[in-house]
Amino acid sequence: MLVASLPGRGSSPPVDLCYELQGHGPPLLWISGSNGDLRRPFGPFDSPAPDRFTVLGYDQRGLGRSSKPEVPYTMADYADDAAALLDHLRWDGARVIGVSFGGMVAQQLAVRHPARVERLALCCTSSGGAGGSSYPLHELAELDPDTARWRRLELADVRRDAAWRQANPAAAAEIGAQMKAAEAVGADEAGHAEGARRQLEARRGHDTWDQLPSLSVPTLVAGGRYDGIAPPANLERLAGRIPGAELRFFEGGHLFFLQDRQAWPAILDFLAG
Repeated sequence: MLVASLPGRGSSPPVDLCYELQGHGPPLLWISGSNGDLRRPFGPFDSPAPDRFTVLGYDQRGLGRSSKPEVPYTMADYADDAAALLDHLRWDGARVIGVSFGGMVAQQLAVRHPARVERLALCCTSSGGAGGSSYPLHELAELDPDTARWRRLELADVRRDAAWRQANPAAAAEIGAQMKAAEAVGADEAGHAEGARRQLEARRGHDTWDQLPSLSVPTLVAGGRYDGIAPPANLERLAGRIPGAELRFFEGGHLFFLQDRQAWPAILDFLAG
C-alpha cells in the first residue's frame, strides 16, 4: 500500500489517499464505485487491465484505508482528489476508467480538469440532471442488512428478482455470501460507516448534464442491458450528450464486465486507442 498526502483545498481539509500501482504500459487511472475498497474482490487489479496498462487504483476519501475527513464531501472534492493524485505521481495525464460512482467522478474530472484525461471509459453510470440519475442507493441504508442486500442484487441485474432467487437458491445463496463478505471488509474500522454515508450524500448531488457537451476527449460509454442501477436509458442519454462518444451494451447487469467476456477486451481496446 502507498499513501499520497494531498493538501487541503478551500473548505476541504488535507486527505491521505491509499493507492496501488500495477502493470506496465500507458498510465490508466481507475476510479471505483460506491463503497470501493482496494481490499475487496473484483477491483482494478483483478481485471486484465494491468496486462496492458500501468494501473493506478485508489481508495477514495472516506473509504477503505484512505482518510475520512469529518466534513461533507462534494463531487468536486472527489474529482479534485483524482487530479491531485495524478500530480502526486507526476502524471500529466492518463486514460481514465470510471465504474458506477467512479464514472460520475470521472465525468467531474473530465469537466474540471480536461487536460488530464486522454481517453475516457464511463461504465454503468449516469450523468444526473436531465440525463437521469442512478438508483438512489442512500435509500437502501434505511433497510435491514438482508433486505438491502437482496435489493442490491436485484438492482445489479434485474433478471435476479425474487422469482429467480426462488428458482436458483444455491446460486442466490452463493452471491449473497459474496456480497456479505465484501461488506465486512473494513466494516469495523473507525469512520467506515460515516465515510460511506458521506460518499452517498455527495453522490446525490452529481449532475454534469450541462457541462458534458464541452468535452472533447474520446469517450466510451459502456453498460449492461439488465442494469437497474444505471439503466440503459441513462447510458443512451449520457453517450448522446458527449460529442463523438461511443455507446456499447453488453450481456449483463451493473457488473456486466464480469458477466460478458467480450466487455473487457472492448473497453481496454478503446482505452488503448
